[in-house]
Amino acid sequence: MKSAVGKSGRWPLTGRDGELAEALAALVDRSVRGVVLSGAAGAGKTRLAEECLALMAGRGFVVAQATASAAAGSVPLGAVAHLLPAGVDLSDPVAGFAAVAASLRRAGSRWVVLLDDLHLLDGTSAVLLRQLMDTGVVRLLATVRTGEPIRDAVHALMYGDAVRRIDIAAFDLATTDEVLQAALGASLSRRAVFELFRASGGNALYLRELALEAVNCGALRVVGEVWELVGELPTSRRLAEVIHTRLEHLGEHERSVLDRIAVGGSLSVAELCRLVPAGTVDRLKSAGLVEIGEERRRTSVRLAHPLYGEVLRGALPTVRRRALLAAEADRIVEHGARRRADALKIASYWLSATGTADPALLLQAAGLARHSHDYPQVVTLLQALSAQEMTVVTRVLLGDAYFQMGCWEDAERTLAEAAPLARGDGEVLGVVMTRVDNLLWSKADLSAALAANTQALQRVTSEAASHLLRINEGYIYVAKGRFTEGLARLKVLEEDIEHVQGDINPWLRGALMKALGLSLVAKTQQAAMWALRAYEAHMAVDEEALVSHPAVQKLPWVLALCEGGQLAAATREAEDTYYQLAAFSSVVRVWLLVLSARAQWLAGHTATARRWYAEAIALGRKVNNTMVLRAGLNGLAACAAVQGDIKAATEAVFELNGLPNALGFLSEGELQLGPAWLAAAQGDQALARDLLREGAASARRTGHLTGESLLLTDIARLGAPGEVAERLHEIAAQGDGGTLLPARAAFATALACGDPRRLRDAALQLEETGSDLIAAEAFAATAHALRRTGPSQAAADADDCSAAALRRCQGARTPLLATSAAPVPLTEREREIAVAAAIGTPSRTIAASLTLSVRTVNNHLQRIYAKLGVTSRRELADALGLKRNP
Repeated sequence: MKSAVGKSGRWPLTGRDGELAEALAALVDRSVRGVVLSGAAGAGKTRLAEECLALMAGRGFVVAQATASAAAGSVPLGAVAHLLPAGVDLSDPVAGFAAVAASLRRAGSRWVVLLDDLHLLDGTSAVLLRQLMDTGVVRLLATVRTGEPIRDAVHALMYGDAVRRIDIAAFDLATTDEVLQAALGASLSRRAVFELFRASGGNALYLRELALEAVNCGALRVVGEVWELVGELPTSRRLAEVIHTRLEHLGEHERSVLDRIAVGGSLSVAELCRLVPAGTVDRLKSAGLVEIGEERRRTSVRLAHPLYGEVLRGALPTVRRRALLAAEADRIVEHGARRRADALKIASYWLSATGTADPALLLQAAGLARHSHDYPQVVTLLQALSAQEMTVVTRVLLGDAYFQMGCWEDAERTLAEAAPLARGDGEVLGVVMTRVDNLLWSKADLSAALAANTQALQRVTSEAASHLLRINEGYIYVAKGRFTEGLARLKVLEEDIEHVQGDINPWLRGALMKALGLSLVAKTQQAAMWALRAYEAHMAVDEEALVSHPAVQKLPWVLALCEGGQLAAATREAEDTYYQLAAFSSVVRVWLLVLSARAQWLAGHTATARRWYAEAIALGRKVNNTMVLRAGLNGLAACAAVQGDIKAATEAVFELNGLPNALGFLSEGELQLGPAWLAAAQGDQALARDLLREGAASARRTGHLTGESLLLTDIARLGAPGEVAERLHEIAAQGDGGTLLPARAAFATALACGDPRRLRDAALQLEETGSDLIAAEAFAATAHALRRTGPSQAAADADDCSAAALRRCQGARTPLLATSAAPVPLTEREREIAVAAAIGTPSRTIAASLTLSVRTVNNHLQRIYAKLGVTSRRELADALGLKRNP
């Protein structure tokens, strides 16, 4: 996988369709004389203008281009001299300008002139262009940098009824993703997109330079199927030069203010006004270098772009930087250090300036950093303590930070050292909670996690602590996919956190896992109630919580929405929550990737699901997490198989089968989805059904009812609806009101009996849940059933509904869709043989999988050929809309 552009290549114009269309429409409007593209430096105005100019040339306009500059602006007509006809006498401006207009008319009746950086244009050129516009000779297309001083003559070019102004805003997150995919030729991980967006601020120029430098230095590289950020984002030399160009004209006081803000973050306006002459901050604001805003009843100044701080800090000599840090720390102390974050600032500044700080201050600062979810900062602060200064509390804090960063071995070492040193129930609980998390989510070690919890039970002395550890045991069992056992232990969990005595962390963990478990045993309404209750409680007590970010409590909420039949809402919630966690680089976000991908798979949006599974795999490799790898590879295999990418699906299944068992909170049974859909894509639906039966039985043993429903539904989709319909209705009856399970049961029953009315009703139910691919199959089966009695408008309508749902499924194709699309109805046996033969499966292999003779298979094929009017397997594949396997 290679990027679409080289180091200096031009990026494709992406994410500006609306602005481009608006500009083109204005330029061909007879009432419009000019179009001005206005935006910040680096917003992409010139790139958009050049694209627009090229399109206007393609429409028959005569085009020309000029660029204004500070140097040319000091010379009359300096920017447009090359556009003026030779021999024109401009000593008399009135006659000379008229001669220019006449000459241009002779050269062409329709002119579009692009003037880049219009704000730098000299007055004489501006007057000339205004006259050419007013006489209809020229349509002006110009770019203007916002915040720049503008001459009066230029101002006249930019405003008025005949001039259309179009603001070019910074990219938002979604557009940043679109631009990067187009430029790099493949999907990026959501974290990579997020970090590039955050660093660039949506500025097109900064985004391009950051991305290219990251690719060139290897910080952004392909991991599996996605571009992943594997290191810190570098700042390219060219980008630093661009930013330095904006700073080089500054005076001593302006530069001093910027250096202080770059080192210390936002600073009070009142404080800065005492340090520098009046007007300094205003000049910086007018230049677009700083912003002024309110921060908790204080008017503060901050840098206008995050990259300015990085470039400024990089340019500071070490001694100067350390002096500024020390001075800022002293200033905060002198003002009483009254703000909550002041201890963190003082400790961080002194540590950076001198390499040391007061131990008590370091510990206080680490606590503040932890509750800001800045885990790398926690590690930096605590590593400055000596071994003698490390307590059980500091070791737990450090172990938790390592865990959140995915440094499993460092976490286990730190926590194992803390365990025997713990004194009192509070310290014992603090150690075991964090250690259990690390054991469960890194090595998937159920026995080690239970052993650690049992040892803690033997050491605590109060009933309250024992109660919390029994809750923790339930947490462990649900986390490892043993839902029945886990939920039984979590029955003792208090309804509300206010009823908890002592440590609140076990309750937060127990509520999280109870909500997850309830979703998976089909109690989705109860799960949603617990998930929201836990999230609200976590938000209220986040200061005291030694559990991940409150957004982690949204995991069961996403799952409850998904299993309850609100797939669109589940995917939106998963995406929003993911970015909350990505901002803090918590490794826990990987499970949101898995759940988001799973929701997209259930919806049938296979390309999107595949991208998120690929990102989960990349992160799983980075932190060496087998559970994540198994879930990701399984999902990617299923998506690739349904897309007809047999090679990718085969490779994923091969790697999946080579991994050791590592149970996660999704049951082992669902790990049959990838192999089963690969078998189906290879034409062996019988093997696919066998794999799905095995998975459904495994899910049933652990009480994973929603997983069992999913797997049984796929058995129905792959040719055996009558076998599973009754059990699907039993599962639906055990649920508490979600729409997905009943819709699946209705679909299997309708498919088994072939009743077109029931099939259509099931299709509508599935469509309501957001299950687009299965809804498309149900509508297709409806049309197939209606065609048995001959062509009808109802069959055509059902086909239209199937096509509409399928358009949302990103190129997915399934055996049921293929055979339902056959112009003449086929029997169930003929369907299975037709699909297998169409994709290139030999008759001998088909016969073996169906326990038939080769002769019987070939006889069926002849009847299929006759029904469909084809004479070969290749024509059969075309008739069914299938891709032949290589």
